Amino acid sequence: MNEKRVIWIVDGSYLLKAPKGKFDYLKLKDTLEDLNGCPFYESYFLDSTLDPSDAQNAFYTWLKTAPPKGPKMRVRLYKVKTLSFRCPNGEYVERHVQKGVDVGITTLLIRLATQGMYDRLVLSTGDGDFEDAISYIKEDLHKEFWLAGFTDTISADLQCYADRVVWLDDHWERIRKVE
Repeated sequence: MNEKRVIWIVDGSYLLKAPKGKFDYLKLKDTLEDLNGCPFYESYFLDSTLDPSDAQNAFYTWLKTAPPKGPKMRVRLYKVKTLSFRCPNGEYVERHVQKGVDVGITTLLIRLATQGMYDRLVLSTGDGDFEDAISYIKEDLHKEFWLAGFTDTISADLQCYADRVVWLDDHWERIRKVE
């Protein structure tokens, strides 16, 4: 019997903002692999950064580290774009927005699917902008699709395509970071 090849793709910004507390990526990966019934073939972490601090660089390095010390994820970082605009009160405001992460995730999940690199995609994001890409891998390429995220943070546009939604809140005691 052939074992399914499963990949996990993480929108780093999503998992930074969605939970109500801190969690451990190694525990999260272990939990998702248990639910899948097999280890992940590959895991990817995509995020953007303006200028990573030493602490952020240490975190990204740790993500790449193999078990049992780390979750062994491939890390892809994209640039942050600075937008400047003038408010109605005349004040100038700068806002930093991620640039390229959504396109990077979309390209990755489609490229790996068309290359036959996975049977099941586990995606940790809440962004409904991925709907067209998910529709393509589900309907045209016949890939299984799981969503892994937190309650009230995942677009219904993605939920309707999911073969399974893993609500991480239900696994909080197992994945939470113990300080």
